[in-house]
Parts: sequence; C-alpha cells; structure tokens
Amino acid sequence: MSPTRFASEHKWIYIGAIVLLVALAIVGVIQYNKVKVTNEAARKADQLASDLEAAGLPRPKTSTIARVLGTDGGVVCEDPASALKSALWRINLSNGAAGPGQRPIIADSQVVEAEAMIVDLYCPEKIDKVRDAVDDLKTDDTVRD
Repeated sequence: MSPTRFASEHKWIYIGAIVLLVALAIVGVIQYNKVKVTNEAARKADQLASDLEAAGLPRPKTSTIARVLGTDGGVVCEDPASALKSALWRINLSNGAAGPGQRPIIADSQVVEAEAMIVDLYCPEKIDKVRDAVDDLKTDDTVRD
C-alpha cells in the first residue's frame, strides 16, 4: 500500500482530529471566561459580606450574594434611583400591613445603608443618586440587637 493511498483513505481521521481540537479550544475559552466571571462575582460578594458585617449587620452567605448580584449588581443597579424603584423601596419600608392599615415607618439606618453599600460596590457611578434619595428618608436605630 502506497503512503498517498493510505493518507487519502484515512483523511476523515485527520479532519475529525482537527474538528475535535478546534471544539476543545472553543470550550476551553468559554470555560475560562466563566471561571473569571465567577471569581469576580465571588470576590465582590465576599467584599460586600465583609462590609455588611463591619457595619454591624449579620454576614450573609457569599454564594447567595454572588448568585443574586453577579458581577454587575443585577436588578439593584438598574436605575436604582428611578421613581418606580424609589416608590417600591418606600413601600417596603412600611409596617408590613396591607391596604388601609399600611403605614410608613422610621427605617433603620443600617438597613438603608446596606443598600447604599451594594450600590457603592457594584455600580459606584450611581451612588450619588441613591444618596440623594436616602437623604430624604427619616432613619434611626430601630432594630434591636
């Protein structure tokens, strides 16, 4: 059997090997980017958990923070000082009743500061708008230790 005949008969092996190598290279690049993003999310989540703990709040699980906020802050950073988000935020700072029994409360300053910490870490370019909205709120030390 001549070498040229052998190579032409087994050309599919070479093509298959090339396709497999290209596919593995693509998968490797995708996995590298995924790990890089995951590491950045974990780093930011650990920083936020440390900041919250230093502020006197309980330390949340970093895996939960990383899953919810990712690397960009998720929903928290999507126009945090918009009228709709401010209204929803103020509704959440109520006594928890529904309908006519719902009343505003004096929010705990640590809880309000916690959201500002999230915005400051994940989308610092929007912190001024959030601070302006927070400055209008009446806060105090209302949560018991």
